[in-house]
Amino acid sequence: MDKRVLGGIMGLAVADALGVPVEFMAREDLARDPVVGMRSYGTYNKPIGTWSDDTSMTICLMSSLAKGLDYDEIMRNFLKWYRHGEFTADRDTFDVGITTRAALERFESGIPALECGGSGECDNGNGSLMRILPLVFYLRTVYGADFQDNSEAFDIIHNVSALTHAHRRSQMACGIYLSIAAMILNGAGLGRAIQLGIHRAAGYYESQPEFAEELVHFSRLKRPDFKRTPRTEISSSGYVVSSLEAAIWCLLNTHDYAGCVLEAVNLGDDTDTVAAIAGGLAGLAYGYEAIPPDWLDVLRRREYLESACHEFSQSLMHWDSHI
Repeated sequence: MDKRVLGGIMGLAVADALGVPVEFMAREDLARDPVVGMRSYGTYNKPIGTWSDDTSMTICLMSSLAKGLDYDEIMRNFLKWYRHGEFTADRDTFDVGITTRAALERFESGIPALECGGSGECDNGNGSLMRILPLVFYLRTVYGADFQDNSEAFDIIHNVSALTHAHRRSQMACGIYLSIAAMILNGAGLGRAIQLGIHRAAGYYESQPEFAEELVHFSRLKRPDFKRTPRTEISSSGYVVSSLEAAIWCLLNTHDYAGCVLEAVNLGDDTDTVAAIAGGLAGLAYGYEAIPPDWLDVLRRREYLESACHEFSQSLMHWDSHI
């Protein structure tokens, strides 16, 4: 499991760092000067290899899950990041989403963890999707490789999303994403894993009346020809459905880790997060060894990130032995 965790989490972190310097840049501008490797400074004036909230919140979740599932503990980790710069590349918390910020401040004021997330139509940013990946490893350990057959597993996915993003659409995006991740971990080829993962998750949501009506928002993903959607019709905004679509489109239209995450970054707009979402799955599919070494070499606090992955992997072995 150690290598799979390393591939997924480091795949996410490297992609995040690739996107940070060009976040909010227009696709047309990137077409004239495309990202081909790690850059420095740019949007946030950060040194090369700096990762953002996408990676920080992923590590917050992973570090909490290493001790077991505790929603309050996850939120406490998020607050350590938000208020004190822990789990960051350089003690600086930047690029915090509005919905995430509001949820953390609710928790700080004493609201129960599972009541903190925004649940309105406008609360469907990609802030829970970008950090959800570690949960796939926990769920596989507790519920087995086919955890999509267990409604409790989906309840946990939805709860972890709801800590910050409680609208059903955001919860479903997380469920679809982790279903794809599970299929990759089960050994399906990437294209087949995406197809199966979407199918399995959609099948679950169709059986749940409170979620079924939201499936229309994911209808493009269910189309067999989604891969052939023109690039001009792929949005790379921070809207959760658009981010999920963009990440999956990049995975389907490339053939290696580097190609996937560069395609995601060069879509423009929410470059770091779309790349992180795609990069997590690309890292699972292609493996840690597929991440370009020169990108890893400049990743800030690389040893810290890899150590966190190893500790999480060790904790999963412990949990597995007690189930």
